[in-house]
Amino acid sequence: MSSPSQPDAEAMTQRFRRVAEQVLDALLEDAPEWALELGDARGAARLSDHSAEADARRIAVLTDALGSLDEIDGDLIPEGDLVDLEILRAKVSADLWHTAELRPRTWNPLLHSPGEAVHALLERDSLPVPDRLEAIAARCAALPDYLDTARTRLSDGPGMPRVHVETALAQLGGARALLTDGISSLLAQEPALASRVDPAREAALAAVGEYGDWLRDRVETATADPRLGARDFAAQLWYTLDSELSPEALLVRAESDLLATEEVIAEVAAEYEGRPRRSGQVAEVLAGLADATATDADGIRPACADALSHLWDRVRELDLVTVHDDPVRIIPMPESRRGVSVAYCDPPGPLDPNARNLPTLVAVAPPPGEWPRARQDSFFREYNGTMLRNLMVHEAVPGHALQLAHAARHDGGTRVRNTLWSGTFVEGWAVYAEEVLAGHGWADGTAAAARRGNLALRLIQLKMRLRAVLNAVLDVRTHTRDITEAEAIALLTERGHQEEGEAVGKWRRAQLTSAQLSTYYVGYTEVAEIARDLAAHRPGLTERERHDAMLAHGSPPPRHLRTLLGLEGPY
Repeated sequence: MSSPSQPDAEAMTQRFRRVAEQVLDALLEDAPEWALELGDARGAARLSDHSAEADARRIAVLTDALGSLDEIDGDLIPEGDLVDLEILRAKVSADLWHTAELRPRTWNPLLHSPGEAVHALLERDSLPVPDRLEAIAARCAALPDYLDTARTRLSDGPGMPRVHVETALAQLGGARALLTDGISSLLAQEPALASRVDPAREAALAAVGEYGDWLRDRVETATADPRLGARDFAAQLWYTLDSELSPEALLVRAESDLLATEEVIAEVAAEYEGRPRRSGQVAEVLAGLADATATDADGIRPACADALSHLWDRVRELDLVTVHDDPVRIIPMPESRRGVSVAYCDPPGPLDPNARNLPTLVAVAPPPGEWPRARQDSFFREYNGTMLRNLMVHEAVPGHALQLAHAARHDGGTRVRNTLWSGTFVEGWAVYAEEVLAGHGWADGTAAAARRGNLALRLIQLKMRLRAVLNAVLDVRTHTRDITEAEAIALLTERGHQEEGEAVGKWRRAQLTSAQLSTYYVGYTEVAEIARDLAAHRPGLTERERHDAMLAHGSPPPRHLRTLLGLEGPY
């Protein structure tokens, strides 16, 4: 068969790029909150339409988009565009399945969170202050109808899980704080706009109050099972991981790696203690570390800031990866986003033309205020000083913040890899970064203190490896309904050496999310294999050059990164 002619290839490439941009514009138009987080402010004054009628229109748009993408001949477009085509097709297919089949807007109140209406406008300087306030006023004015639609969808749905209702109620306090204190702080810069903003804000606050009362009235009757079940979870895993890995295969692999990781951490615990291996040694050593460096509510942020300051210098000193000077700021997690994870990394929107000048925000949450003192103390033992060092490796440098700074510099033929990130790659890189940094050590030196500090970090990093593996085990077993709460807590505390507060929070997270918890383990496994295979395939690369090459293509699913790096299979 003859090769396609150059004009045919060029025409198909241009056609794909036009179609890709049209599909992306449709996705961004449909979800203005997500678009604003990405830095596209064209819909800053609107809220998403979550009505049943909008879902019907959404299904039609997504079906048409999928048809347009299927008409592209992948044999005629460059490799980078082919990757973009596959990523975009997977995104549209996932959205179509969620909208038409899973239908989470009919049972998950977290998807109707009013805090998201104003969060990005308050937290990000994506627009001048007057424009932000005008957009806030418009969104506040739209909130009563938005929350009325939420009540309609949730009333007509199959029923809500109690854990989702309770979490949504907890986040409403944060939404009220954004609408009151947050908006007031911004209005102080443009007080002349108060007459435009205040009436809309009052209407929004009243609507949030009514919605909160409505949710509270339904807590006792919210008896739906939060677990997806085997069929839906398998589909969710497929779309989240962009992988053919089945839940059954994932569980077998994770349980095998759990045994292997337990062997490694046992060896390191014995070395740290300076004694032969014995039963219970790992738990005792980790408990000793927690006792020695436990934090408190006032100490978490300073400890994170100190760790981040050290990591900027340490990663440069080790020449692990190119370190960009994009600013990173540690903040308390907004109350409107608490209740799911302990920390997250929020980079500036890649579509914002001023993104390079905006900080990446690393948000860290305190334990819930309603927790009893003993459980709060267990949280501060879990997130001890050494754990916070490892957390900053994961969330900031050389983990999420640095990886996403590299991703922001990707310049492809379309915006696909600027807007659509693979959670499997993003989380996989961060877990891999923990291993790389711990392998080199927190500090150089052969003195006893330096050696002991490095072994302590290695222990915590291995504990976090256990957590990543157990995340996947818990994810599969929760949503295939193969584990109870008591069994989950026992698994996490006994084999993961997690404090009781962490285990309780993780059980809650497993019910609130699905498949996301598996991205850490699957992502780490695939990213680590790519790093190993790239070293074998291109042995002349330094460690920095190898890592820069892995980070030069945005945040694609690992299977596509292999293609872009010329790694067709494992070596």
